[in-house]
Amino acid sequence: MLRQSGIYCDIMSSSILIVDDEKNTRDGLRNALDSDFDVYVAADADGAMKTMETMPIDVLLTDLRLGGEDGMSLIGRALKLSKPPICIMMTAYGSVDTAVEAMKKGAYDFVTKPVNIDRLEILIKRALKDRATRQENTVLRERVDKQLTIDGMIGRSPAMVEVFDTIKQVAPSKATVLIQGESGTGKELAAHAIHHLSPRGKEKFLAVHCAALAPELLASELFGHEKGAFTGAFERRIGRFEQAKGGTLFLDEIGEIDAGTQVKILRVLGERNFERVGGNQTLQTDVRLIAATNKDLAKLVAEGKFREDLYFRLHVVPLTMPPLRDRKVDIPLLADAFLKESAVENGKAFRELAPEAMTAVLEYDWPGNVRELRTAVEHGVVMCTAAKIAIRDLPASVRNRKADAPPSSPGGLNLQETETALILRALDDCRGNRTDAAQVLGISRRTLHRRLKELNISKRSNLS
Repeated sequence: MLRQSGIYCDIMSSSILIVDDEKNTRDGLRNALDSDFDVYVAADADGAMKTMETMPIDVLLTDLRLGGEDGMSLIGRALKLSKPPICIMMTAYGSVDTAVEAMKKGAYDFVTKPVNIDRLEILIKRALKDRATRQENTVLRERVDKQLTIDGMIGRSPAMVEVFDTIKQVAPSKATVLIQGESGTGKELAAHAIHHLSPRGKEKFLAVHCAALAPELLASELFGHEKGAFTGAFERRIGRFEQAKGGTLFLDEIGEIDAGTQVKILRVLGERNFERVGGNQTLQTDVRLIAATNKDLAKLVAEGKFREDLYFRLHVVPLTMPPLRDRKVDIPLLADAFLKESAVENGKAFRELAPEAMTAVLEYDWPGNVRELRTAVEHGVVMCTAAKIAIRDLPASVRNRKADAPPSSPGGLNLQETETALILRALDDCRGNRTDAAQVLGISRRTLHRRLKELNISKRSNLS
């Protein structure tokens, strides 16, 4: 059994189909190979296709001359199967032209007759290993894509992978989603992702920041108003529930809305209709509602400040965005993305943060979350005059964090403990893979190896 970085290639259980119109050749090859493989035989192309259509075949070993349809044509048909086999051509006419033509048809390689069994076995096993590697790379790419990004959101921490999974699960539905989390954690980005991945993705996405508007203006913004509905209403206004018809309406900071507007939103969610402010015409709407808040709505309900029935209407699918301090393993990824983005916008060519700058970034608690990190990196890009962003280029709040914090305290971690915790978490997230962990931490594999030794982590961890 061979192992390719986590992908197992069981040579002994691999299946081979030998296609040759000469019985002696078929039987001879079968006898030579059946100790290492599950071997099937066929005398012609039609028989071979029937076998491949009824059972999985890993390797097709076919002669060029089959009496009727030739081996070149058979390879073409085999490669169109939903799970095509590795194709190897046998020919007594072993010219370069034949080899080139076989490769163009999609053959992995070719062998000449009389077949050297030892070389054939080596070729087959190499082909199976190559395919296992390609399959592994595909799986890893899909895993990395899943872990790293979804519609502009970045992260590979368990908390963010859970967020990504929830978004992918809820997006195709019509369910109302309540996104909760501290300011700056990316609640609106999550709402955009749900919209873009939904059947409504090509329709409008409109956002209303409820806390920025007085109650009367918020009602007008959401539902529209008729001319003369209130002082200053000089003409009819179409509200967001009408504008977003067929699409998605995102209500940010919904915990700030007044009681009257809560009743109107509850009606829209229940009956799918409303009236403009100052109007009496009932209007129908088809809008998916996504709401967000940085407050504890359940607590507001208990305090009588938010309607319980509206809370349950909004809380069909809850989604919590984790604070950045709880997913520090994502910081190097986020910092790198923000650095590249800001460098382009500012016409600079920075590639990375210097080690001491990255240490400061990892130590900081980021009360403003991802939004604050983006601002800090942009500040560094603007202030930097060297090849790498140094700690002096970062905002004072970030670079002074180390000076302000005590070396160690019962309730916290010192620098060495913080670094150890981050490395262990990265290794755990990456299942012990040091190369992946180094990438997550934003350092080279050699640096990670050195720090593992210096911090004595390898002796305390089950690393592969």
